[in-house]
Amino acid sequence: MADADDDHDEHDEDGGGFDVDDWTRLKAFAGAVATLEDVQARRAVFALGDTTGPTPLDMELPQPLIWWDEDGEQAAVAVQAEAHVGPDGETMEVLGLILPDGGSAVALLDDVDLVDDTDPTWRALVAGALDGAEADDA
Repeated sequence: MADADDDHDEHDEDGGGFDVDDWTRLKAFAGAVATLEDVQARRAVFALGDTTGPTPLDMELPQPLIWWDEDGEQAAVAVQAEAHVGPDGETMEVLGLILPDGGSAVALLDDVDLVDDTDPTWRALVAGALDGAEADDA
């Protein structure tokens, strides 16, 4: 397990987060459906096992967005995009997100607004998330 941690530290010395000026350096997982091995190697955010017919979504990645979750709106960058057919037969469009503080999340495409990096709301949310993370470290 230490090898995986060492590999993570080597590639993400800054903790893996982003700000409004450096989000484009985030590595996308595109053109394939992620496996558990991809997630364990930190190449992908998620791998779904209880779905059928998975396909990569044709989407430019990385992609800034505003994610609407239970806590309100958050800035994020999508680095993974896949379509999966769930147990109910409905297709879900699922995104793997990186948050400004370096955390990750999984969201449905229906729960986000795609923006560009000049969007003032996105920029303010990134700055607010980074300010909050610095306050937590103090």
